[in-house]
Amino acid sequence: MSQQGELFDTQPAPWDLDAAADTMIATVVFPEAPMGEFDYVVPLELREVLQPGARVRVPLGRGNRQVLGYCIRIENLNAPSGRLKSIGTVIDDPPLVSAEILELVHWIADYYLCEIGQVMETVVPASVRGKAGTREVAFLHVPTKVAAKFTQLKLPKKQQAILEHLVASPRPLAMAELTKAVGCSTAPVKSLVDKELICIEKKRVFQEAFEEATTAETQAWQLNPDQKVAVDAVADALRRQEHETILLHGVTGSGKTEVYIQSIEEVIRYGRQAIVLVPEISLTPQTRRRFQSRLDGVAVLHSNLSPAERHAEWRRIVQGEVRVVVGARSAIFAPVPNLGLIVIDEEHESTFKQETAPRYHARDVAVQRALNAQVPLVLGSATPALESWYRAQKNEYRLIQLNHRVLDRTLPFVGTIDLRNEFRHSGGKGALSRPLEQAMKSSLAEQGQVILLLNRRGFSTFIQCPACGGSVRCPNCEIALTHHRDADKAVCHYCDYQIATPAACPDCQFTGIRFGGLGTQKLEDEVRRKFPQATLLRMDTDSMRSRGAHEEALDRFRHGEVDILLGTQMIAKGLDFPNVTLVGVVNADTALHLPDFRAGERTFQLVTQVAGRTGRGDKGGRVLVQTFSPDHPSIQAAVEHDYERFASVELRVREEFGYPPTVSTVRLVFRGEAEQTTEMFASGMGDRLQAGLDQQGTAARMLGPVPAPITKIRNKFRYHLLIQSADLDGVRQAVRAAQADMPKSKEVQWIVDIDATSML
Repeated sequence: MSQQGELFDTQPAPWDLDAAADTMIATVVFPEAPMGEFDYVVPLELREVLQPGARVRVPLGRGNRQVLGYCIRIENLNAPSGRLKSIGTVIDDPPLVSAEILELVHWIADYYLCEIGQVMETVVPASVRGKAGTREVAFLHVPTKVAAKFTQLKLPKKQQAILEHLVASPRPLAMAELTKAVGCSTAPVKSLVDKELICIEKKRVFQEAFEEATTAETQAWQLNPDQKVAVDAVADALRRQEHETILLHGVTGSGKTEVYIQSIEEVIRYGRQAIVLVPEISLTPQTRRRFQSRLDGVAVLHSNLSPAERHAEWRRIVQGEVRVVVGARSAIFAPVPNLGLIVIDEEHESTFKQETAPRYHARDVAVQRALNAQVPLVLGSATPALESWYRAQKNEYRLIQLNHRVLDRTLPFVGTIDLRNEFRHSGGKGALSRPLEQAMKSSLAEQGQVILLLNRRGFSTFIQCPACGGSVRCPNCEIALTHHRDADKAVCHYCDYQIATPAACPDCQFTGIRFGGLGTQKLEDEVRRKFPQATLLRMDTDSMRSRGAHEEALDRFRHGEVDILLGTQMIAKGLDFPNVTLVGVVNADTALHLPDFRAGERTFQLVTQVAGRTGRGDKGGRVLVQTFSPDHPSIQAAVEHDYERFASVELRVREEFGYPPTVSTVRLVFRGEAEQTTEMFASGMGDRLQAGLDQQGTAARMLGPVPAPITKIRNKFRYHLLIQSADLDGVRQAVRAAQADMPKSKEVQWIVDIDATSML
């Protein structure tokens, strides 16, 4: 049990623990410094109220300033020693965090080497902590002793009527309710309050109810044999009341969603609830609609909700009114009271990894939560993460494959367009090659719809001066500014620094400045110019900022109001539009040559996923992939719809060079305003880590510290090092020891990323 040490004064506290025979001690953590666990006495009047998972206010430091913290543990001690301060107030009754989620919080803090207080803040949304959508209302009631003799009181007529109405009411009434019912002003009510004949009790209430979408009864699909195997596997795990992770590898359009729905129907028959995670906000409305068409009680949790809506959904979930929770990454913490199943759709997506503390991966947290609850977990994807595929090959996960599309529809033809040849013939003018442009004309002429993927925002990806060779760069980051023509500005996509688009070179004042590179805005201009009769819609984070924009855009496309949908990776996954007959990947090389060992895997996944958006209807479909690297193994495997070939080749390379999933990777990133100081600090940490690993006998390879691929962000120089080892527990132990021993530095901040997915 930790002590509060020098943070607290040494004057005798109200509670002398040496003299106490039976003392209740609460362990409290804070979301911000000071970090660590601190012990407080629970006063007698709070013993029946306080539970682990609740927020409390406690005195901290010599000044006894009141600080908000989380109670994570309560113990009864018969013979405690020392003097501790007392809990001030309990904020949550019942607690915001259940015992089940609190167990998960401890696992996350231990596994990802982060503070429990930070995890608690992540688990409970800010809108819930702040009680968004509620207001404080004064409720009026008559004390029992007054109610017993109120007929004997001699009061003015209005006051007597008010008292009679309140006594007859089965619940306390708000002022507006009472005055309206009796037909009076507030003055006689206040007079009764002053006479202490009416008591006031203040409560927080929701301002308005959150309306749940109606359920449209639709008929279930008849499962094909592969789908039935998958649903039976989930049902079998439910019957056995055992945890099992099922990797559902199904080609695009193979009916994975139907497997999810019928599995959830089985879960509901057992009286339990399910959580369904999707990677993008843009997928949430479609997924929600599908589930609501078949199931009652579907809640939605994602960042596009207003704070009041998010709090209302959270409240419905806690009260057991919800059977299915659909949401993005953080929905894994949904407080369902009787969890029966977790589903992660498109489980390979990098958006399931949080890039700020606590740096958890929703897939791994889901495995742990399902294990704790002894319920099945379904991971679904046409392009599983190699980590999941590797575990399935080792029989840690159960692999179930859906090798055919529903209704035996064929997979679309995928062809490559060699941009090297196009560049030689056209001189690189325009983003659309001649074959892709012609295919678009044919598709539109046949009343089909077209999707174009370009995973680059903005108009031009860099601004360069042909006279002096200089480029317009962010002063805070080692990054070229991206030109956004719709707002006539140049923007850094890392720190949001922006300036008006320069008319001349900032260095030499040459006016013939060049805008190079291709972004979605420039592609949109070209498509509008070449297809003036077609209706075009662009979907990226710049165009989809307003609330509800994702759902509105996809509805327009679904209903045929849009001929060409153009956008970034948010349009590449999970969306089902039967009238799409052509998909064009404008540049498949966008991420292929990044300094990241996962670059090939991400390219394969993106091309395969966007290819799966076509050929889902009776018209069939095809995919054209523009690339400068048509012979790259990732491109070739995507063209042939051959995941197993890709995985086999990629896993051999990963094993040869010691990269995940055959080993685990821990990344440490150091940031500081002075480059030399940052480098020295990183080197010192590297030395400590290596010494700790050697002392433990943990076999590991350390790479770095070296400058990170993006060397400077937000005026901070960045160094990083990687530790690769098959013994992750040993590495975490060494890092934890180094964290405790490394001298604190005000000049350098550093983070630890367990199972890092980004190397930039």
